[in-house]
Amino acid sequence: MDVRPEEFFREVTLRFCSSLDINVAFQRSFQYLREVLPVDEIFLDILDPLLGAIRRIAHAASQGGSKLPEIMPLPKEIWAWVQSVDRPIIVDSENADPMVRKFAALTHNDGKSDLSLPLFIEGKKIGTIILRANSNGVYRKEHVDLIRVAAEPIAIALSNALAHQELLHLRDVLLDDNRFLQRELSPSLQDDIVGEGSGLRNVMEQVRQVAPLNNTVLLLGETGTGKEVIANAIHYGSTRCNGPFVKVNCGAISDTLIDSELFGHEKGAFTGAFTEKRGRFERAHGGTLFLDEIGELPPQAQVRLLRVLQTRELERVGGTKPIPIDIRIIAATHRNLEQMIADGRFREDLWFRINVFPIFIPPLRQRREDIPALTRHLVQVKCRELGLAEVPAIALGALERLMSYDWPGNVRELQNIVERELIRYKGDFLTFESLAALPSARKEQPPPHMDREDLEPVSLDEAMALHIGKTIEFTKGRINGKNGAAELLRINPSTLRSRMAKLGVNRANY
Repeated sequence: MDVRPEEFFREVTLRFCSSLDINVAFQRSFQYLREVLPVDEIFLDILDPLLGAIRRIAHAASQGGSKLPEIMPLPKEIWAWVQSVDRPIIVDSENADPMVRKFAALTHNDGKSDLSLPLFIEGKKIGTIILRANSNGVYRKEHVDLIRVAAEPIAIALSNALAHQELLHLRDVLLDDNRFLQRELSPSLQDDIVGEGSGLRNVMEQVRQVAPLNNTVLLLGETGTGKEVIANAIHYGSTRCNGPFVKVNCGAISDTLIDSELFGHEKGAFTGAFTEKRGRFERAHGGTLFLDEIGELPPQAQVRLLRVLQTRELERVGGTKPIPIDIRIIAATHRNLEQMIADGRFREDLWFRINVFPIFIPPLRQRREDIPALTRHLVQVKCRELGLAEVPAIALGALERLMSYDWPGNVRELQNIVERELIRYKGDFLTFESLAALPSARKEQPPPHMDREDLEPVSLDEAMALHIGKTIEFTKGRINGKNGAAELLRINPSTLRSRMAKLGVNRANY
């Protein structure tokens, strides 16, 4: 044993502190200790007060080593003694202390020598390192003095490793809780979409086609049609379903904060940036980012978004280091983005990037057959939210009244009407008579021979959907060939089918 204490301290410190993985650091340290001390194996133990036991967290040996249990429960008498030991102890046949002999029997010490060094952090005992030689009577005072030199760095390394293990455990728990809560709070693909077999049949067919892939999806439709529900269905029907699903309402964030919210910022990037911050893109890594109302993005955010879509990398505000991200983008808007491009308010190159697979979600007035099922579903949901013990029945004729209304606010307006009716509920039936008081319900109804679109202007998409529907009805569902709908409309049959899918026009309905 020809080594100076300061050199021993330096070498042991370098090895024990070389890795947060205690087993890796322990193996490296064992190789050095074998060179300067008579040691055949080493153990690193901590005290588990809940079990009244010694818990072995690391072990290194030259050949096989002792087959000791990972957790060693101790009798109360020995447990109290182990806790009280505050100095190095040599455990071999030459040590006649009664407690040492009892402890030696539990640790299979027969014919061997152990040098046990207690480890302390700020006066609190956190564990013990044990050097074992396979011969009896090996360790002497000079060995004790040398290993005692390195007690502090070994204790610090143990404390750091235990803290690191606890952080990894807490991270795994938080990730598991996050996945559970996201599934609890978000609708699934199959259970919560009312109308998937009727008015939303075409939409759900497209969802099932695109969900397993990774391409960008653009959801089009009026406000309140349920674009977020469809985005949920795409995410939870994809291979990213166990990853995060991050939602951003682009119209709800001010222009001055949008870059920081989406892309994050570095510490000191601007006044008030006291710490670095991850943006929504980074939080969605490994999952899906839902950009609702993408038409509201300011020009500078559009440029940044385009770059992220092109390179799959981002730079935080005030940063220069590219951060790779793995996300899927689902965008949604109720605006006419093509008109915004013509007006110079939306980038055409960004439009080409997000318009990979557009899905048009029809307004509620175009799928009136879904209103009865939607109403019953919303009554049950709102009863739970309001704490009503009994689900009221719907009066005769009430559903017809709901189906005759045009629903300019779509499903969101129906939700509000149902909630208002439940608040006024007095123990009889839900009649929805309050619907007649709404301004849009008091409009003059068209005479029987007039169509609704002849009475008042409609959106371009609605007009196109109605015209295509009338044409398909005229051709009795025929699209291809002579006198087919494509020929009458003077467009290619595949183009017509694509437009029908986008507008939610179903040939089976005509």
